[in-house]
Amino acid sequence: MTQPPQQPPSPDEPPQGGFGPPQESPAGGFGAPQEPPAGGFGPPQDPPPAGYGYPAQPPGPPPQQPGYGYPAQPPQQPGYGYPTQPPAQQPAQPPYQQPPYQQQPYQQQQQYQQFQQPQPATAFGATGGGDGGGKKSRTQLQIIIAAAVAVVLIIGAGVFFLTSSGDDDKNEAKKKDGSSSSADGDKGVSGGGGQEQAPTSTKGRVAFQVPLPKVTDLTSVYGSWISDTTYVKSGINQIVGYDLVKGNQLWTIPLPGELCAKTDHVSKDYRTAVAFAANKPSADDKYPRCTKVGVIDLKSGELVWSKSVQGTNAGDRDVAFSEITLSGETVAGGGFDGGAAFDLKTGAIRWKPDISSDGCYDTGYGGGEGLVAVRRCGTSSSPQLTVQALNPLTGAPVSSYKMPAGVDYPHIVSTKPLVVAADVGETAGDGSGISDFFSIDEKTGKLRAKISAAGKFEARCGSTDVEKCSHIVVGNDRLYLPTAEHEGTGEYGRTNEVVSYDLATGKSTTDRADAGERYMMYPLRMDGSNILAYKTPPYDKGGQIVSLDGSSFKETLLLENPADKATRDAESGLGAISAVEIRYADGRLFIASPYLSKPSEYDQRRYLAMSFTAKK
Repeated sequence: MTQPPQQPPSPDEPPQGGFGPPQESPAGGFGAPQEPPAGGFGPPQDPPPAGYGYPAQPPGPPPQQPGYGYPAQPPQQPGYGYPTQPPAQQPAQPPYQQPPYQQQPYQQQQQYQQFQQPQPATAFGATGGGDGGGKKSRTQLQIIIAAAVAVVLIIGAGVFFLTSSGDDDKNEAKKKDGSSSSADGDKGVSGGGGQEQAPTSTKGRVAFQVPLPKVTDLTSVYGSWISDTTYVKSGINQIVGYDLVKGNQLWTIPLPGELCAKTDHVSKDYRTAVAFAANKPSADDKYPRCTKVGVIDLKSGELVWSKSVQGTNAGDRDVAFSEITLSGETVAGGGFDGGAAFDLKTGAIRWKPDISSDGCYDTGYGGGEGLVAVRRCGTSSSPQLTVQALNPLTGAPVSSYKMPAGVDYPHIVSTKPLVVAADVGETAGDGSGISDFFSIDEKTGKLRAKISAAGKFEARCGSTDVEKCSHIVVGNDRLYLPTAEHEGTGEYGRTNEVVSYDLATGKSTTDRADAGERYMMYPLRMDGSNILAYKTPPYDKGGQIVSLDGSSFKETLLLENPADKATRDAESGLGAISAVEIRYADGRLFIASPYLSKPSEYDQRRYLAMSFTAKK
């Protein structure tokens, strides 16, 4: 290793094997909790009708068959996602509830229509036809008809009352919390879709491969970016640009030391920020500190500027950065020495690291649409973490939200809207670093909603990183997540889904996209109002890029990689899905390894990066 451990090991460290053929899984499947959570996916409803994915049932006995996507005969112990059985002393079925508002008019209308349908001949004075029944029969008929009309009028009035009353309640609910009154908080999504469109043929091919550099030890090479002309990948003490179409090397930016921090955010003019060591390891300095911050131009291959900074409490010593991000015209870096910010174009210092008299300092920042700081106070054994939305030009706090006790490392998932992931009290229990998501109003600092996540999703955040989460996408004021892997419908199949939560209410929505038998689906990024996702394939298929319509959640295939064994082995050999860098734009897919290791005799088809496309 060229760098000493700066922090506790990240769960992003890749497991052996990558994301190719399925491996032997422990009992219960990868990521599945040993004890099923009550109510299945998502926060429990009141009362929970069934696990996530089950259709709502009317009052009555529970269904005999499990929900869609589960084996026809569940095991003796309920699997992940099945509703737990109620205790013996409780009734076997939920108490009777009034049917939802939407069903009321329909039921009443059916009753009304029964009186409007032509009746059999025996219904009204059927003892004779024409005048055969006499005056008495006609009188009886008139009485029956009058009674029927009265019933119709009463029922009609009831329908009007129920409808108007329901609308009033619905409108009142909107006035109170600004949300829909539907059971799952689903308000729907409106938008213009995305830019990525399906090509005439979605059959993909390998466009090019980037050779694997030779190393003698495990080395991190995190960093992949795309401009309109260039694919850019970090290497060993350098950053290299490749032609987007042909893959030939266009330029190289040599670095004085190891690249130790990067951001995925890119400015409108294709610039991004990195942090790197000031020199390579030597006999006098075996582990150089990460003290340099720089901005690179992804099109021209220019290191626009680089500089170090001294903290107000550090004397002449350059501060070290373990995190770097970008928001608008501001580059911000953080670490154990505190946080600093620079002008994107010139490198002018906006603010320096400053540890206050009470020991508070910025450990890192989240960028993108806004700039958010994680500020740490207190002692190492009893820290108090605050999430602050900042003015990116001055660093002045706009709002603050105190994380609950038991949170050591908050992770910024999104800055606008502001979403924070955290492992509260180390209760996640699955190595993901996420037990809960916090939806926060970035303008006021007030909590909008809290979403429980422990054991439910295939999402991850770096153990100590402020801005290093994968498989989590925010858009349409919703949180999009891949569910935990579970059994499919086949004998050996494993699969999952992508679902969403409303950030205003914290409730699950009706969004659900099934990965398909033996596939796993992971959201990548927003494309307008649509969601782009990558599907890891079975051992005999190639990976896929799909687009999920933000409104209907209809899946559209954009690209399917080749299924031949050589390509499959190369694709899976790039690393574990929890760590590989996946970029997709304009019909071109790039998958890159975030780390290098000494190749073995079995590593015949390993690359630093691969490019796939359906374009000729």
